[in-house]
Amino acid sequence: MVSVDYSPLDKPEISMNSFYPRRNWTPTPDGAEDHTVTVAAGVDLSCRFFPVGQENPTILFFYGNGETAADYDNIAPLYNQIGVNFFVADYRGYGRSDGSPAFRSMLSDARKVLAALRRILQSSGYTGPVFVMGRSMGRHAAFELAAYCQDHIQGLIIESGRPTLGQFTQGLDEEQARTLQAAYEDKVRSIGMPVLVIHGEIDTLAPVQEAVAMFQGFPSPNKRLLTIPGAGHNDLLYRGIDEYFSAIRDFVSPPQQD
Repeated sequence: MVSVDYSPLDKPEISMNSFYPRRNWTPTPDGAEDHTVTVAAGVDLSCRFFPVGQENPTILFFYGNGETAADYDNIAPLYNQIGVNFFVADYRGYGRSDGSPAFRSMLSDARKVLAALRRILQSSGYTGPVFVMGRSMGRHAAFELAAYCQDHIQGLIIESGRPTLGQFTQGLDEEQARTLQAAYEDKVRSIGMPVLVIHGEIDTLAPVQEAVAMFQGFPSPNKRLLTIPGAGHNDLLYRGIDEYFSAIRDFVSPPQQD
């Protein structure tokens, strides 16, 4: 796959309008583990791990804009209840991470977080498969890993996402924006691993039609689309919590042998 130069997206005027970093951290919940991942000199990312079993599947989760890892203290146990180890990482400038967010570092940091997670799992005797999940803005990191680190990931889950650069192209000239968007779509269409897409039926920020088109463009024969009736961009758990977690459980669980 041709490498794409996303440096125009790192212009300060674009980053300032695209990221909404929020400082937030909480005491470590019972049974959870806090980790830091060094991604550059003097830059550590805060991460939180909610394990449930060494043989269970693990989801590496990248959240939506304005959220933090600590926001998932009450949601992570729902993943544990379906037998999933849940690892969530903050971006630069979010949670208690160092630095300031930018598009290219978000992608490169995702690779380093995956490498760190694999070391953590291996050193602690975890043997289950690893899946990557991106919610909303987190899709960018998830797509990056699914496209370039497929040897270390068993599947991709996208929630409230779409195959676009979205607001990251605002401020660019039209030709440059079209070129970067086309390259981004090519990357998404190259992802051949198993895919689960979860989307709200009445999402106004990321229209469901775009999620459906994305789903149809994935070449994998092992893919599923779950549309939550009556759900928008941020209320999928409220509107369809049972369907949401049943779909994830079925996607990451190995098939039962007769």
